Amino acid sequence: MEINIVFKIAAAGILVAVLNQVLIRAGREEQAMMTTLAGLVVVLYWVTDYICRLFETVQTLFKL
Repeated sequence: MEINIVFKIAAAGILVAVLNQVLIRAGREEQAMMTTLAGLVVVLYWVTDYICRLFETVQTLFKL
């Protein structure tokens, strides 16, 4: 597994957390929630390939 994906996820998490706090302080709770959901979707898009590889590895390991 590449370590770059871990750093990308951490950077996205920090960025989303900062944006979330700024938007909440500005009184825009709805936009803060949308920012959080958008960050989650982006991270899930990045991780999807690794999850597919994990399931393929488990299938070959247990010969399913």
